[in-house]
Amino acid sequence: MAKDKSEHKDRSVTPADQSDTVPEAQSSASEIDAFLNKVKSLEASEASGARGRLIFAMDATMSRQPTWDMALGLQANMFAAVKAVGGLDVQLLYFRGFGECRASKWVKDPEALAGLMTQVSCRGGHTQIERVLKHARKETNKTKVNAMVYVGDCMEERVDDLAAVAGELGLLGLPVFLFQEGREPGAEMAFREIARLTGGAFCRFDAGSASQLKELLSAVAVYAAGGRKALENYSGSGGARALLEQLN
Repeated sequence: MAKDKSEHKDRSVTPADQSDTVPEAQSSASEIDAFLNKVKSLEASEASGARGRLIFAMDATMSRQPTWDMALGLQANMFAAVKAVGGLDVQLLYFRGFGECRASKWVKDPEALAGLMTQVSCRGGHTQIERVLKHARKETNKTKVNAMVYVGDCMEERVDDLAAVAGELGLLGLPVFLFQEGREPGAEMAFREIARLTGGAFCRFDAGSASQLKELLSAVAVYAAGGRKALENYSGSGGARALLEQLN
């Protein structure tokens, strides 16, 4: 895949720490049921008065260009669900181009993050999932992170390397919720393993499952903001509401 060596100048995000050694078919109803069931089974953070913290990581390499606008819209919409819950800080993390991996500051306003997402465009490059996981480890070692969302379509790294860091995230109690665009088998295997090791969950999406992805993303955001109780009280809308009712 072609690499873009141009330097990104967006002042709202900074390079993820590189010195840290630790830096098309839609999902079936049963898979979505299993995903929501997994989210609902997680224990909420008991920190009194603490705001929830969610890292939202995305692959911005060129392979995602064909559906980038659609995915951006869905990803931005997920934060509307937490307005009623409140108490969620979010950090945007993305990679693309020639070794570019950047993280935003922690943002309290979901709409501000949605605007930040729209400033990111795709560039050629290889995946940097290991750096994403290491960044999440570094952040939660500083201050507890309640959940991480990762959205991507492929994986071009050693699965064992990813699994090693994912296992550490699992020990730290940071679940990773992975959303795969398409059905690339190597990526699916890696994403499922990361989800298993961290105590998170995996689900696929494509243009045909846009509404389902929106609801699933919203469910994770609500969980990160208010924990299990908040998710149990979250009704969502449409298909998500029906799925949540099945889990009660």
